[in-house]
Amino acid sequence: MPPAAEPSSAPLGEEEFAALMAPLGPFGAPPRLALAVSGGADSLALALFAARWAKARGGEVFALVIDHGLRPQSAAEAALTCARLAGRGIAARSIRLDGLAAGPGLAARAREARLAALVAATAGGGAAHLLLGHHAGDQAETLLMRALSASGPAGLAGMAAWRLAPGGEVALLRPLLTVPPGRLRASLRAAGIDWVEDPSNADPRTLRARLRPLAAMPARAAGLAAAAGARRAARAAGKDAIAATLATRAALFPEGYALLAPGAIAPEALASLLRMIGGRPYPPPGHAVSALAAAPRPATLAGVRLLPAGRHGTGRFRDGFLLVREPAGLAEAIAARPGALWDGRFRLGATPALPEGARWGPLGRVGRRRFPAARHLPAAVLPGLPALRLAEWLIVPHLAWPDAAVAARYPVFFAPLAAAVEEN
Repeated sequence: MPPAAEPSSAPLGEEEFAALMAPLGPFGAPPRLALAVSGGADSLALALFAARWAKARGGEVFALVIDHGLRPQSAAEAALTCARLAGRGIAARSIRLDGLAAGPGLAARAREARLAALVAATAGGGAAHLLLGHHAGDQAETLLMRALSASGPAGLAGMAAWRLAPGGEVALLRPLLTVPPGRLRASLRAAGIDWVEDPSNADPRTLRARLRPLAAMPARAAGLAAAAGARRAARAAGKDAIAATLATRAALFPEGYALLAPGAIAPEALASLLRMIGGRPYPPPGHAVSALAAAPRPATLAGVRLLPAGRHGTGRFRDGFLLVREPAGLAEAIAARPGALWDGRFRLGATPALPEGARWGPLGRVGRRRFPAARHLPAAVLPGLPALRLAEWLIVPHLAWPDAAVAARYPVFFAPLAAAVEEN
């Protein structure tokens, strides 16, 4: 049975939840959301509020319940959670994780496997947003853990309310980060809903459990939240500075390359540009970028080559540099389907029906003379262009190959895992 109610906790209101969701959109019309539900109070409360929120807007939700298989009771608890959700009209399914053997790093391995399964099920269910039930208590515990591990400024800004999951197809949303856990439990009590208590949450062998009493102190939690807020504000200001720098020093092209004006550049700006051109979810380490930013020169870093711009460097880019994807680091071809993201950079748009065996991947090394539309492009860009291979057909949308009419039926978008400057 759930523990007794915290005396000062009032249930969360639906209008409050709507206000928490508002800055995390847009969600499309009608919205379709996936919910990560562990069976605990926090994620069950999230499911309850999200289902009402979506229904009020003509949309729907579906819940994903992960069974880690790490405790004998886990399968029964997952089934019970699905039944509780179904009783509230919320579609749910249990996903069993196999292969999580006991040993070093089990908690981290379980988190990674859980997220990968949730993201895959979200995309497979036709949703682009996955809601997670992390709340203010989780945020405080995370900040304490990161402080103890000497995390940098980005880590001490806390968990983000919105970020892209690995792969770039699904956004992870945490609308409850500012809500105390007591209010979520009070909401479930008011609705007459029980929940599962995971005994590992109170296991003193885990650092998070040992820090929980400290994080739960109101004054300490408020101080941690204020410090994290200040760091997020500083991060936002830094992103504004990066955007201003790149607006004057760089030019981006839909073929996935950039031009950089000559001269030193802020390391943070160069790191953001490298991350985008390389299709990486995170920027390269600061120490690896600083020397190159102080004196840009031909080099290869984080999957990106810096080359003299040559004839492509006109105007402010005279004597500047090209940033192109390193051929040796290109991802292998993947199955072609609408919405597929290849190499962390190029997304395939809506297409005609694709035959079985169609592949979506790198053009590779080809002769420029074969593609008249390639004449204006740097030769180093061509191997990293995305190409469709449909049996004997080769389609290169960026090069209007085999002709403009055919290429137009297979739209391609430069959509890197992380933009040069992410939204706050």
